Amino acid sequence: MPSVTQALAEARTLGVDRLDAQLILAWILGRSRSWVIAHDDAPIDPQQAAAIQTALARRAAGEPLAYLMGEKEFHGLLLRVDANVLVPRPDTEVLVDWALELLADSAAPRVVDLGTGSGAIALAVKHRAPHAAVTATDLSPAALEVARANARQLSLDVVFAPGAWWQAVDGQHFDLVLSNPPYIAGGDPHLAALRHEPTLALTPGGDGLDALREIIAGAAPHMTPGAWLLLEHGFDQADAVQTLLRDSGFAGIATRRDLGGQPRCTGAHR
Repeated sequence: MPSVTQALAEARTLGVDRLDAQLILAWILGRSRSWVIAHDDAPIDPQQAAAIQTALARRAAGEPLAYLMGEKEFHGLLLRVDANVLVPRPDTEVLVDWALELLADSAAPRVVDLGTGSGAIALAVKHRAPHAAVTATDLSPAALEVARANARQLSLDVVFAPGAWWQAVDGQHFDLVLSNPPYIAGGDPHLAALRHEPTLALTPGGDGLDALREIIAGAAPHMTPGAWLLLEHGFDQADAVQTLLRDSGFAGIATRRDLGGQPRCTGAHR
């Protein structure tokens, strides 16, 4: 019968990061990562060994750990994720934190998350600002189903609307607009490493700015006076997004940096 040590050795042979391998073992064995570290000689039964081998092979092929485990933590919430949605990134928490600052002094704000994916942004905002009326949209029915399932699991009251960007909320007005749209340029070499995630949520093609352009250009009719628009974007797109906002009549334009110090979110108000 194989042991934890042998499973970790196999992971190393496959080129799987040690932390990822420990998390995979902990998940399949129903133990904590600290238990895996402390019990390297513990035996693994054949059924679990086969499951570990399969999971390690998938991780070695580049499949995100979150897809293997079916979940990802974001802003203190454990979210269900699968290949229909992007894996929530820690850097996106910067957008949520900014939103919560803006909502702190609002009595009953209306918030929309355009292109919600797993629901990460919308659900994190609703969790921390329960007084907000939150709507989340997505063009993908499969993504919306993931987001709805997360809302049910977390008992968070968010309205979900299908459709592309502003089409999903035609005629509605909001005090705060949030979005982490696809922004990777079509020719970016990093896309190859993200092949397991939905292309629609990663890139609009071209220079990567088309979704941001569409959101900004269509924002005014959907925003109340003084409403804010907060957008996540690529580390090298802050200047372009600021220009788009300025040209569309926004004021108070500002950019915030992510955990790695890169300019990641830009916002402005009407």
